[in-house]
Amino acid sequence: MSDPRACWAPKGMRPVAPAQLVRQYTHVFGAVSPADGRHDSLILPYADTDAMSRFLREVARRHRGERVLMFMDQAAWHRSGALKVPRDMELAYLPPHSPDLNPQEQVRGELREKCLANKNFESMDELEKAAAKELRRMESNHPAMASLTRRSWM
Repeated sequence: MSDPRACWAPKGMRPVAPAQLVRQYTHVFGAVSPADGRHDSLILPYADTDAMSRFLREVARRHRGERVLMFMDQAAWHRSGALKVPRDMELAYLPPHSPDLNPQEQVRGELREKCLANKNFESMDELEKAAAKELRRMESNHPAMASLTRRSWM
């Protein structure tokens, strides 16, 4: 579904923003370190235990040799007994109903605002390419990610 947002228009004119209702889904998995702005993300077709295990493996691969403490909400696929957690990673869970404590929520909001708002995409592939481009930009700008997410963390 498209994400209509407020936008500027000349005085006396009502802005027109495209809207699209399509029931297809893709999922962005992400983790950010507010201390240094390092951000890792994957776009996956499902949000389930297997996808979460794949994301954890990817984060561990990108941070080989580091000890990773990952905080997350209490979604079912985050707490599943079948979740495969890499050896150098520890999971901790945020209190229920507290998205304001999760720095990744700031990243999600930024992605929606900069990449998805007021746009129609011809296909899911086109949407995923646009999201991947924006995520790569975000991942490469550590100071901006630290600035964006630090307020949730401190």
